[in-house]
Amino acid sequence: MATAAALALHTQFRPPRSPRRLRQHLALPSGVLIRSPVRASAASASAPAQREAAAAGVPWGCEIESLESAVSLERWLTDSGLPEQRLGIQRVDVGERGLVALKNIRKGEKLLFVPPSLVITADSEWGCPEVGNVLKRNSVPDWPLIATYLISEASLESSSRWSSYIAALPRQPYSLLYWTRPELDAYLVASPIRERAIQRITDVVGTYNDLRDRIFSKHSDLFPEEVYNLETFRWSFGILFSRLVRLPSMDGRVALVPWADMLNHSPEVETFLDYDKSSGGIVFTTDRSYQPGEQVFISYGKKSSGELLLSYGFVPKEGTNPNDSVELLVSLNKSDKCYKEKLQALKRNGLSEFESFPLRVTGWPVELMAYAFLVVSPPEMSQRFEEMAVAASNKSPSKPGLNYPELEEQALQFILDCCESNIAKYTKFLEGSSGSLQLSTNSKQANRTLLLKQLARDLCISERRILYRTQYILRRRLRDMRGGELKALSLFNGLRKLFK
Repeated sequence: MATAAALALHTQFRPPRSPRRLRQHLALPSGVLIRSPVRASAASASAPAQREAAAAGVPWGCEIESLESAVSLERWLTDSGLPEQRLGIQRVDVGERGLVALKNIRKGEKLLFVPPSLVITADSEWGCPEVGNVLKRNSVPDWPLIATYLISEASLESSSRWSSYIAALPRQPYSLLYWTRPELDAYLVASPIRERAIQRITDVVGTYNDLRDRIFSKHSDLFPEEVYNLETFRWSFGILFSRLVRLPSMDGRVALVPWADMLNHSPEVETFLDYDKSSGGIVFTTDRSYQPGEQVFISYGKKSSGELLLSYGFVPKEGTNPNDSVELLVSLNKSDKCYKEKLQALKRNGLSEFESFPLRVTGWPVELMAYAFLVVSPPEMSQRFEEMAVAASNKSPSKPGLNYPELEEQALQFILDCCESNIAKYTKFLEGSSGSLQLSTNSKQANRTLLLKQLARDLCISERRILYRTQYILRRRLRDMRGGELKALSLFNGLRKLFK
């Protein structure tokens, strides 16, 4: 079971050279706003279903499309030092609530200028100092610390300085944290995101249990169970997963940035949030111009559709996500005569019998090819097992040359077989022969079920599309290879007859 320390370890990362968003598992890339709208084909059906599903949620926050709470938030931020904005909150087609241009905005213009005093970090002042002191004495890491901070401030209601911000947060964030295990098993049965979602839920539950056992139970006067419970932590972590940002220019500090987290995502922009020392505020620089009334977007980073569903609860329309990918699970063959030797080589390089590699529309990584070479290599190539495992692990400082022409056809066939096996799983789900739950007679639950099924279908269609593309490329390459071999064999036979 995950502990608070383990969860904190999950969220550590090395900032990439280019801006990225969100995290793999619980890891958060730097500098990009994390916001949780509903997108594309799911957008029209999602709002009412999510509103109805939120009825039993936490007692604070608002319906996700509420403009009144957002307007109140802007008024409070302005009174607290937020400069006059060139953006305004409106209902939008993409994301339900969003920031739109109030004036002409030029490409390269800096917007927002949220001062650090209006940003929530691990160093923020607690409305109830005793609660914060207990957590800090116990060295609670930033993620669970900020999650607890949100709950503490929310429980103070109007006496918290952040009450206007908390009132504008969604009562139920879009997140797979709110999917039940039967729903995950039924609707994501074909997708590798299912395992990621289960692990994330396990981590959140484990973190809450660790805090409860180590701290809350020993200070029940400060941490009453009716406030600090699994449901409120599900809410606070849902907020963090969908809204937390890491700011490179503030030493990589993680933060919640009110008002900025009203921005929605577009795959066509690459701009991200950071601290601007010259202005002393959190800003982003536009990479395109906007006309008055146009929605202004920010990038959530180069995330697959599965990763977007995992944290934000939406799936982009098929073919619109240039960063889409799907994990392909591959494994050693236990009936292989060299199974033990190959497994040992993998383990020495931090790999296991089962590994996943990302497939994109543009192709597959060299590490997958190296793993495939290892899988199909015969006993007489045992001296090459180690170099194949090194290449598959990507531990080599320089990309090793994968030159095994005698194995290439077998390796490509192995990858093709794995693709086709996965395609069959997706097709089975999409055809409705598995992954279904009975619709409830309760209209709220029925709407929720329809929403989740639609999100799952959209994800499966997007992921299967990548597998189909990979299948097409592999089949063509194998056909060309085998066609070349047949031509060479025909030529050889012709020459042999000629010399005879």
